[in-house]
Amino acid sequence: MTNGSPQACDQAPELVVHTWFNTDQPLLLSGLRGRVIVLVAFQVLCPNSTAHGVSQAKRIFDTFSPDDVCVIGLHATFEHHDAISAAVIKAFMHEYRLKFPIALDQPNATGPIPLTMERYKMRGTPSLILIDKLGFVRKHAFGAVDDLRIGAEIGALTQEVAMPMPTLLHGIARSSAA
Repeated sequence: MTNGSPQACDQAPELVVHTWFNTDQPLLLSGLRGRVIVLVAFQVLCPNSTAHGVSQAKRIFDTFSPDDVCVIGLHATFEHHDAISAAVIKAFMHEYRLKFPIALDQPNATGPIPLTMERYKMRGTPSLILIDKLGFVRKHAFGAVDDLRIGAEIGALTQEVAMPMPTLLHGIARSSAA
């Protein structure tokens, strides 16, 4: 969690999305509280995204209950903008049999880095971000992430009790006053 990226326990910024795929309605991170969110940024023209990020997102989606873990793909086009369209992303989703929600990151009017990618200070693709049940960033990784390690981290986050911060602080103040 370096280079100015959201730090552990920073509130996760909302996604800024141009188009959603594989969902009937736009998703808001704030509407997913109570579940662990796995945000995987990728590009269809990035070999590492295809080999590592997308395939790992599929395995996570297939492994964990959607009641506990929400996998979201984020197509972050920061190169070859003219070559990427909704039709290209739909064909990619079909070929790779992707069933989880995928967001097309909103282009940035002032530069090549799309808005969500910029908000999260991602260095490239693939990137993986874990967000806990309360909406706090708990991991921010660039490049391939070991399956066993990420599975264990997701499993641990699903077991945490989602207690709102004011309630937690109230309980601590109470116990120290006793």
